[in-house]
Amino acid sequence: MEQIDAAIIGAGVVGLAIASEVAKDGREVYVLEKHETFGRETSDRNSEVIHAGVYYDDSTRLKGELDVEGKHLIYEISEKHGVPAKRLGKLLVATEESELPELEKILKAGRAFGVTDLVELDRKQIKEMEPNVEAVAAVYSPSTGIVSAHDLMKYFIKKATAAAGINPILYESEVVGIDKLANGYKVTIQDSNGNQETIGARVVVNSAGLGSDKIAELAGIDADAAGYRLHYCKGRYFSLSYRHRGKVSRLVYPVPGHAGKGIHITLDLGGGMKLGPDTEYIPRHIDYTVDPALQKKFYEATKPFLPFIEYDDLQPDQAGIRPKLFGPGQPKRDFVIREESARGLPGLINLIGIESPGLTASPAIGRYVGKMVDEVLGE
Repeated sequence: MEQIDAAIIGAGVVGLAIASEVAKDGREVYVLEKHETFGRETSDRNSEVIHAGVYYDDSTRLKGELDVEGKHLIYEISEKHGVPAKRLGKLLVATEESELPELEKILKAGRAFGVTDLVELDRKQIKEMEPNVEAVAAVYSPSTGIVSAHDLMKYFIKKATAAAGINPILYESEVVGIDKLANGYKVTIQDSNGNQETIGARVVVNSAGLGSDKIAELAGIDADAAGYRLHYCKGRYFSLSYRHRGKVSRLVYPVPGHAGKGIHITLDLGGGMKLGPDTEYIPRHIDYTVDPALQKKFYEATKPFLPFIEYDDLQPDQAGIRPKLFGPGQPKRDFVIREESARGLPGLINLIGIESPGLTASPAIGRYVGKMVDEVLGE
């Protein structure tokens, strides 16, 4: 059985960011991905927003800190390595007076996390910035932006490959077993034809996204007892007619709800606009369809702050699924990023519930987990 230094499970943006930090000269590192290419689940199905860190409190401190750090790192990567990104700015708007206390709460929370560029705007100032947006007040975040998630993942692969000397990703390699050994783990992988092989690894990093709780169970952890059980939360998007291209130049968000940030308008790097995502907890299965009947819901949710849109401007677009650690009505949860020595599994590092702002935080998570791996390997 081949023995390597680290096996990273999952080639989404977070797993690849970790690989780019863990792969070093002389280290043997594999990224084990069950799909035929990278980023096939949550990483390729989101708003591609670079979040600024304005939604977090003490219960989600790790999310907030990694979000703020990751934001700066993504802009740095963009400038130095040509990953497409754009600092658009975002308006977080209140359409009614009753929403003003929540807006003030978000402003204070963002500043508490070191987001120093947030600005309060009144109706007149909003109209000066975005004439086609209707709101009574807003918080403006100039450092919010968008990034090509696909190109960011390609950058992480390139960085990991340069450090390792080879492309470290093994595609169509689903992890079906994890067994503790005296000095690490035996990881059993299965290809698309059902053939199995084993790899020995001193460190195993579980960055399996939607399947991360199941991977933890393969290693012998009771996901329910540990608080690792995931809830799937689907988010759908509707594209907005190109006839409105240029009517909004920034991202515009409503005051958020419990499970998500609210149906908002985002721009892509080509200037296209889409509305979403919404939030709906679903059974544990992968379903990326977008029901056209949701058009009315999206129209009514965004019409108050985007009065220029008409019902027929909306067309079904993509959908994604978030791996949440809390269900409907439950308290919000922070990221779980934990080395499991306390559970008798030294060298197993679990990342559970890495949803938004996982894309923004990815380079910071890579550094965070990279240091954990260094400690385990004694380097």
